[in-house]
Amino acid sequence: MSILFINGSPNKKGNTARLAAALLGSRDYETLNLTDYRINVYGQRLAGDQFDEVMAKIKAADTIVIGSPLYWHNICGSVRTLLDRFYGPAASGSLRGKTLYFLFQGAAPEQWMLDAGKFTMQRFAKLYGLSWGGMATTEGEARALFK
Repeated sequence: MSILFINGSPNKKGNTARLAAALLGSRDYETLNLTDYRINVYGQRLAGDQFDEVMAKIKAADTIVIGSPLYWHNICGSVRTLLDRFYGPAASGSLRGKTLYFLFQGAAPEQWMLDAGKFTMQRFAKLYGLSWGGMATTEGEARALFK
């Protein structure tokens, strides 16, 4: 089983990465740091876009873990841009057979913020045919989630 951790945080070894390590334990996984890739916003046609490269890695994985820090009360911009870019290039149901986990952490999130992030990721999973593995916001939740 191949596992891809998509880290939306600009801090490659920060809290989001620690949540992934707690979730995945000793399993082998590839980390894709979104800040290392140029993913243009939806509708842009600029040279150097690497969305297709990221999409190829997503399609090759069996399990996808998306991690986002909580910025401005919701999912960080790099993850949001990635999700937006699925419109058009990815057909509804095109990721069927894969499982999605979501890691979402912030300094002092309120429940409505966590609920909004979870809602977005569950809708994303449903639209593209991913099985929803769940969401973790703490290391304890992450360790319990992926057993």
